[in-house]
Amino acid sequence: MPFVHSDSVNIHFHTDAVHGPTLLLAHGFLMDESMFDPIRKVLAHTDINVVTWDARGHGRTGYGDNPGFDYWDLATDGLRVLDALGIENAIVGGVSQGGYAALRMALLAPERVTGLALLDTEADACTRDDETFYENFFDEWCDGGALRPLAQDLAPRLIGGTDPEIWRTWITRWLAADRTAIRPAADCLIGRDSVRGRLGEISVPALVLRGEHDHSSTADKCTRLADGLPGANGVRTVAGAGHGCALTHPEQVAAALAALVTASAPDAVQSAAVVGI
Repeated sequence: MPFVHSDSVNIHFHTDAVHGPTLLLAHGFLMDESMFDPIRKVLAHTDINVVTWDARGHGRTGYGDNPGFDYWDLATDGLRVLDALGIENAIVGGVSQGGYAALRMALLAPERVTGLALLDTEADACTRDDETFYENFFDEWCDGGALRPLAQDLAPRLIGGTDPEIWRTWITRWLAADRTAIRPAADCLIGRDSVRGRLGEISVPALVLRGEHDHSSTADKCTRLADGLPGANGVRTVAGAGHGCALTHPEQVAAALAALVTASAPDAVQSAAVVGI
């Protein structure tokens, strides 16, 4: 169970340890790195080295000495994971908040990011309406009232798709966790800055992908994101999916990721071709 030290935080990560181009993926809010297990399974027959990591306050990663942090800190955490593995550069990406970290990795260390995979995410800060919604939601999540109804309502909206077994898996995890521990991560989410004005600095090949029914990362938000990235070619939409299409539609998402890897590292990859996915 590998960890790397970043500031005072022990960051948990998972690597396939294969000798192909690295795809570093960051998970969404209230998830952990295991949300990419279905994608890892689909890509297992390629030579893509899938590396995933737990963000602060999620999975096996805590907060360290100071619970206050922002997505620039998470970007640094992702770079420390690459350092621990001796990986000079990688295609980086993420789902929702993982995409916030991936964008900032590309801005902090452009020489290390060869491609960008942005799944159900955006580049903007929260609007005031967003802030109000999140503040109310996390007050209710952390206040000690009945959590199960809240979790049961959240799972279909956060994950999407039509498979209730996936929803039950994550509901079970949420109910077993310390519900108050998410508060510092929620503060990071609510207080994030916008990087939309800096998207033009990122020139690498970029995938912008969203689920058709994602009401968080809307078509308009994703279009603004893709329009700002010189290396993006519009928005790819996964039919029937919601905000968690990486969980519910792994074959389609894995195929898009494999194509991005091929475009980003054409001299380093052979079996990442989408054949068979």
